[in-house]
Amino acid sequence: MSALPPASFRFLPPLARGSIAGLALLLVAAGAKLAPAWLRNPDLSHGFFVPPIFALLLWESRRQGPWRWWHAGPRLAWMQAGALAGGVGLFGFAGLLAASVSWSHDLVNFTLAASLGLFLFAGLLFLSDRGLRLVPFNWISLTAVFLWLLAAPLPHGTYMRLTLELQAWVTSGVIHTLHLLGIPARQTGNVIHLAAASVGVEEACSGIRSLLSCVFAGFFFSAWLVRGRAGRALLILGAPVLAIGMNFFRSLALTLLVNAGVTIEGFWHDVTGFAILGLTALCLALVAIIVESKPAAPAASAEAAPRSDPAPGMAWRLLGSLGLVAGLAIFFGVQLRPAARATTVAPDLAALLPAAAPGWQVRTPKDLFRFSAALQSEHLAERTYGKLVDGKILRVDIYVAYWAPAQVPVSFVATHTPDACWPGGGWTPVPVRSRVAAVQLSGRTLPRGEFRQFTAAGSPPENVWFWHLYDGRAINYEDPYSVPALVKIALKYGFRREGEQMFVRVSSNAGWDRLASEPLVQQVFAGLREHGL
Repeated sequence: MSALPPASFRFLPPLARGSIAGLALLLVAAGAKLAPAWLRNPDLSHGFFVPPIFALLLWESRRQGPWRWWHAGPRLAWMQAGALAGGVGLFGFAGLLAASVSWSHDLVNFTLAASLGLFLFAGLLFLSDRGLRLVPFNWISLTAVFLWLLAAPLPHGTYMRLTLELQAWVTSGVIHTLHLLGIPARQTGNVIHLAAASVGVEEACSGIRSLLSCVFAGFFFSAWLVRGRAGRALLILGAPVLAIGMNFFRSLALTLLVNAGVTIEGFWHDVTGFAILGLTALCLALVAIIVESKPAAPAASAEAAPRSDPAPGMAWRLLGSLGLVAGLAIFFGVQLRPAARATTVAPDLAALLPAAAPGWQVRTPKDLFRFSAALQSEHLAERTYGKLVDGKILRVDIYVAYWAPAQVPVSFVATHTPDACWPGGGWTPVPVRSRVAAVQLSGRTLPRGEFRQFTAAGSPPENVWFWHLYDGRAINYEDPYSVPALVKIALKYGFRREGEQMFVRVSSNAGWDRLASEPLVQQVFAGLREHGL
């Protein structure tokens, strides 16, 4: 590398202009793709600052230095080729995942952000070529690239594990502190029971928001305000510790307010939340200012050389990879677009589930259609049946959903199952000996389905059987939390829409042997037989 000063953006070679334009279009597309996630998820509200911060850091990288430029050679070529191959591969992988879980899924957005980061890194290698000298390869420019990844939603599994760990830590810490202060309290899960009230440490109070925002701010200040390595390490490593500590004090303060009889919903809850975010950012900025010992700005070198043409291979690799991504985007956009609906008459799902049955009390939920947007279907039906048998309540819940041909991909329905949805409602899966539902009813063996057990709040296990029917046939089920399984779904069913689909779930506090003898269950499955069961 060489310490020549940055060159002007004027009189750029045509290949460099094309490469910069391609990267700019990629950034605009990435911002448009991530903006809905920034809007709907308060934990990612800092994402709106990424585009201006990205531009600011690139400018600071040219102004502050150090001015490190690459000499074109095999090492640089292999680094750029590897980054571009990874970017293209991740983009294609995100398209396959989108075929299973939709483009708006957090895992898809995170994968696309990782792909963007690799393209920006490859672009930085090109722009820091000694022949161009546009953006130096230093900590500031690398941070500008990395911040895009911090603005992407975490994969759901990672997010939930991190949130649950933070919830448990905050709740336990507040309980111990209350005991030290002589305040009687006990803990049930994430709920703190005081003498006259209870406080729940919800997901939003776990500290995940302040953690993500604080880490983001730590990286930003380390690049913008600090030049020393020790100061940068202090900011980056101290940011998560500061965020977790500040959120603990906020949770403790809210709990003490509740113990004093103050209602914290609304004003106090929101004010303390915003105050914590502002205070942690201010603390990080003050630390950055205190530890900074920035030397004078580097002077222009007397041996500054005029710009020379960069290695054309780097530009062509970058432009070719961007073109390949554009082609993949068109392919997935065409394949995953809503197709023309077939003129198939939807079955009367409510008629499949009897509104009345001898000896049974029947309840029909009134809020079922709140899931229509997520399921992309208005054809939903559910009834719960209960009766007293030998002094015990026998309960059966039957749910049916329908999608017309060309309405959604097979893989979309395959990821909206009890495994994916029930844990979010407070249910915990219970290990079972066999997850395959090979059951009989009325003298015939039903098509292979899936069997699960769940429990909630220490209640007895709930038995769950479900079937996914495509074009009148039961199809194999895949684990919605397994990334390889999602890819397998996409490769096998990802773009198939031509057949009608139905999802059937039966849940009960009794086993199948008990349910199979009930005329009600036999009646329901007799109606479902013509649809594939």
